[in-house]
Amino acid sequence: QVQVVESGGGLVQAGGSLRLSCAASGRILSIRSMGWYRQTPGNQRELVASIIRDGSTNYADSVTGRFTIAGDNALKTSYLQMSGLKLEDGAVYYCKAGGVALLDNTMAPRDYWGRGTQVAVSS
Repeated sequence: QVQVVESGGGLVQAGGSLRLSCAASGRILSIRSMGWYRQTPGNQRELVASIIRDGSTNYADSVTGRFTIAGDNALKTSYLQMSGLKLEDGAVYYCKAGGVALLDNTMAPRDYWGRGTQVAVSS
């Protein structure tokens, strides 16, 4: 009923920039938040940045000042602008649409995840 799709990953040199996009589609009434997470092999998925409907944002300490999250008013689309990329930023980046309410209201609001997009940073 709800699809979340990330795009924009790729290979970039250290110090470079990359912009990730996330699009949520389906029978969506509203979305409470959008979040970007990342995961490397053997490690837990960690929050990178999030945005809620009033525009408030939150960032992991490791990316503050380098990454910027933005979204449209309905939060059906979000973007993660990444600058000053470091080797340790390389990971699979996942988008999560949080607190998604459906048009038919048959389910309580829940979270939906995308399948991820790979970001690789080379030296």
